[in-house]
Amino acid sequence: MVGATATATEMQNNFGRYLSIVMGGNEVIVTKNGKEVGRLIPKDAAVSYLTDSLVGILKGNENMDELKEDRLREKYEITD
Repeated sequence: MVGATATATEMQNNFGRYLSIVMGGNEVIVTKNGKEVGRLIPKDAAVSYLTDSLVGILKGNENMDELKEDRLREKYEITD
């Protein structure tokens, strides 16, 4: 669940605030010049994200990149 969006400067100046949001189980989207450049996510979500990204590879799907990308976009609510 997205808890906040912050510019890189806001993140730098208020890291403790955003860290508290992440520790509460939410993620923080970091932007620079209006574009998403990263996400700060809880540890449990990171493990889940990495595990999910390997599922296509482990099943041997021929079109694994597309399936993996679709699955991650749905799970983590990523929009273009």
